[in-house]
Amino acid sequence: MRIQAVKRAREVLEIEAEAVLSLRSRIGKNFQQAVDILADTKGRVVVSGMGKTGIIAQKFSATLASTGTPSLFLHSAEAVHGDLGRVVAEDAVVIISNSGNSEELRHLLPLMKKIGASVIGLTGNKNSILAKYSDVVLDISVKKEACPLNLAPTASTTATLAMTDALAVCLLEIKGFKKSDFAFFHPGGALGRRLILKVEDIMRSGKHNPVVDGEMTVSDVLLKITQSRAGAASIVNKNGKLMGIFTDGDLRRHIETDPDLMRRRIKSVMTVNPLAINKDKLAAEAMRILQDKKIDEVPVVDGKYRPVGLLDVQDLLKAGLV
Repeated sequence: MRIQAVKRAREVLEIEAEAVLSLRSRIGKNFQQAVDILADTKGRVVVSGMGKTGIIAQKFSATLASTGTPSLFLHSAEAVHGDLGRVVAEDAVVIISNSGNSEELRHLLPLMKKIGASVIGLTGNKNSILAKYSDVVLDISVKKEACPLNLAPTASTTATLAMTDALAVCLLEIKGFKKSDFAFFHPGGALGRRLILKVEDIMRSGKHNPVVDGEMTVSDVLLKITQSRAGAASIVNKNGKLMGIFTDGDLRRHIETDPDLMRRRIKSVMTVNPLAINKDKLAAEAMRILQDKKIDEVPVVDGKYRPVGLLDVQDLLKAGLV
């Protein structure tokens, strides 16, 4: 017989939400002490667990590592088979176990104390061996699991995840972690590219950046644009400073009304004083300019307003910014 899935799903969410909210009243002196230990540790934060709890422990360790706190995950069972050598006295160890009484912990905890590392225990059993050996204990107990058998870790793992997120967020704020720091640890992601990539990293330069003198004819400029495989050319004055741009759009606008266009000097048909962007600006800023102004190319200039590159919307696409 099929269950009423919608009704049951709502019940699951209510149970798990209650489990998370129940943690609020337990955030106090112990939580502050745990945060202080993690923030002050001279080594790494070693996070240990196994089973479903181990998966939460891995996520916590990954969150710490990506937000400015060096961390590694240590499987509780593997720790007593050689991996304990990864832990040193300068480390802070976070051990997560709902029961707090597993056989692995009975072997592991005395050794952790012998090493001299600080131990923070997250457990649902305040009378467990984990609680006994921990310098600080955080209570992650729940009234019941969402599982109808009250066996499968559901509400308890959700509560544990929420508690570790609370620890991680407090740590990143204490350390003054910024967007630029996040980007540094996530260079392969879209956010990392937005926060790290500069215009000069993706602009077209050298032979792919046609820069011409204002006295050149339209015909010669078009040839140079074609050879550069670009969609525009930057026009400079006698001092090499940008004074105009000639694009495919300019060509279409003038060719319909001027039969002698190809013989004209480029300075007479260019777009004067075009919008430009400095090479040191973020590529994301260039993207906003192209989108707001509804243009496809923008000249890139240096501090002396000399065109050193050309940025096309296609370059932003290739960089994964659009």
